[in-house]
Amino acid sequence: AYFVPIVIFIALATFTFWFSIAHAEVGFALIAAVAVLVIACPCALGLATPTAIMVGTGKGAKQGILIKGGDALETAHQLKVIAFDKTGTITKGKPEVTDIITTKGTTEKQFLEIAGSIEKNSEHPLAEAIVNEAKKKKTSWKKITAFKAITGKGVKAKIGRTEYHLGNLRLMAELKVSLSSIRKETENLEKEGKTAMILSSGKKVLGVIAVADEIKEDSPQALKALQGMGLKVYMITGDNKRTAQAIAKKAGIKNFFAEVLPEDKVNYVKKLQKQGKVAMVGDGINDAPALAQADIGIAMGSGTDVAMETGSIVLMRDSLLDIPKAIKLSKLTMGKIRQNMFWALFYNILGIPIAAGILYPWTGWLLNPMIAGGAMALSSVSVITNSLLLKRKKL
Repeated sequence: AYFVPIVIFIALATFTFWFSIAHAEVGFALIAAVAVLVIACPCALGLATPTAIMVGTGKGAKQGILIKGGDALETAHQLKVIAFDKTGTITKGKPEVTDIITTKGTTEKQFLEIAGSIEKNSEHPLAEAIVNEAKKKKTSWKKITAFKAITGKGVKAKIGRTEYHLGNLRLMAELKVSLSSIRKETENLEKEGKTAMILSSGKKVLGVIAVADEIKEDSPQALKALQGMGLKVYMITGDNKRTAQAIAKKAGIKNFFAEVLPEDKVNYVKKLQKQGKVAMVGDGINDAPALAQADIGIAMGSGTDVAMETGSIVLMRDSLLDIPKAIKLSKLTMGKIRQNMFWALFYNILGIPIAAGILYPWTGWLLNPMIAGGAMALSSVSVITNSLLLKRKKL
């Protein structure tokens, strides 16, 4: 918008000066004006950004970091906050049953038969863990009717005429179920970082089943690296505060939001955006709106298609260690863009006056348009070469 009109003005001014003021021949004035236009041809400026971004995205792809376009690469280095979903992102996403505590009158086998039969209809990772445990113990399946998932709280279903609920403390509180018989055990399980789910029939508690999802081996290292880069790290989870606190402590996270319903994740991302640019990292269908809301959505390669489609960066290796690499790659790429811009502009600032004939009165030397064309091409080659040097940088 500025460069081209200015160059055309300088070319016209050059012609006018030599022809009208210096009284040079038309051919001389024309050669000087054309030399200005040729040497200022903004090829190098046009190549400065796309070549660096192309090399940067290519380098990221080789490292298993798929970056969908230049916007994400240009924004990543500006991040102030990074928020993580818990299940399948910080943790392995493969929860296993660790404890089953039943109340008087209910055996472990009966508990698993009911819980396993109900959760067989659910697609939640925690449900899968309960079903797998029921299969392992070779329990029989009950016929289920009126199954319904209660988002962020649990499930309910009927076996015969009896209605059962299986879910978290929030669900039990809504149903006004007395938890006095298993409250202490539930709290202890949650302090250990386990997700406790309570099975009830009417107002009666039948027991509690605890499921644990192990933290990925490299999660603490990656989170520490991000904090070392000056980013504020948050964890967003549907678990209650005790469980969230235990997991956050193991992972090395100071800030977390607990008991967050899937549909509320977007609001928490909006809240964090008041602090600056925010990245959201997730893998599930319910993370997609939050990934879209964030300045950069980072999806895990092992996640759902919806999450990967929504995210602007996809980590194919499923490792959080690739996030610091992506941010470093963004910084290196933006550094190359600035270098390219500097050299392209510096070359034009130096070349245009010479092409206009500023040295002619003292040296008698006027730049030939052919030489100007060669110099212009050389500037483009230098910009491309500088961008390709990004390949040698270590992430």
